[in-house]
Amino acid sequence: MSRASRTLSTVALVLNICLAVPAGAEQSPVVVELYTSQGCSSCPPADEIFSELDDRDDVIAIALHVDYWDYIGWKDEFGQPAHAVRQRAYAAKAGRNSIYTPEMIVNGTTDIVGAKPMALSKAIAEHQAKPLRTALLAQRNETALRIQAQVPTGSVVPMEIHVLRLFPAKNSEITRGENRGRIYTYKNIAHSWTVAGAWDGTAPLDMSVAIDGTDPVVVLVQEAGAGPIIASARLD
Repeated sequence: MSRASRTLSTVALVLNICLAVPAGAEQSPVVVELYTSQGCSSCPPADEIFSELDDRDDVIAIALHVDYWDYIGWKDEFGQPAHAVRQRAYAAKAGRNSIYTPEMIVNGTTDIVGAKPMALSKAIAEHQAKPLRTALLAQRNETALRIQAQVPTGSVVPMEIHVLRLFPAKNSEITRGENRGRIYTYKNIAHSWTVAGAWDGTAPLDMSVAIDGTDPVVVLVQEAGAGPIIASARLD
C-alpha cells in the first residue's frame, strides 16, 4: 500500500478517535533504526541491507550515524553525539553493557547486531503482526506540523513525541580510516531530532510543531525511557 493510501486509512481511524482500535486494523509502519558509522569497516554490509528498506511503505527506515568511531581516522559527516546517547539508552533499557555498530533497533525493542537480513526480516514481520495500539495522523504545511493520535489501547504509560528530519540520500567519499578509498550512498539519514512533547495517553493527542524546509519528516510516538515505539508516520 502506498504512503498516500496509508494516510487516508489513518485519517479514517482518527475521525473515530474516541473508538477503540478494532482487531485487525492496519498496522503503523515498523520503525527500523540503524546505528552506523562511516568509520566502521563492518558497517557497509548493514548500510546496504538498510538501503533496501527505502522502497517499502510498511517500514520507516532511520539511519543514526554515531560519532564514537571518529577517533580512528575518519570523522563521520553525519555523526551526532545524541545518536549514541539514544543507542546507549536502548542498551541500558535492555540490560546490555555495550553498544555496537552496526546495530538495528526495530520498533524500539528488538536489537539486531551486525548485517543479518533474515533476522531483520523476521523482526519486521513479528512487529507487523502485533495489534495496532493507536492511530496516528501527521499533517504538514510550510510552517507547521500537526500531530494527532487516539488514546492508546492497553496500559497507558508516559510517552514522548519525537520529530526528526531525514536526508533521503547522500553520497560520501571516504578518504581516511577503515573505509578509505570508497564512495557510499547513505539513505534516510536522521538529523534535527527533537522530543517535541510529552503525552500521558489519557486523552487524545492534538499538537502542533513548527517546521521549515522540505526534508521528509518522521513522527514517532514512543514510551518514555527508550521504550517501545507504538506509532509512527513519515511525511515526504
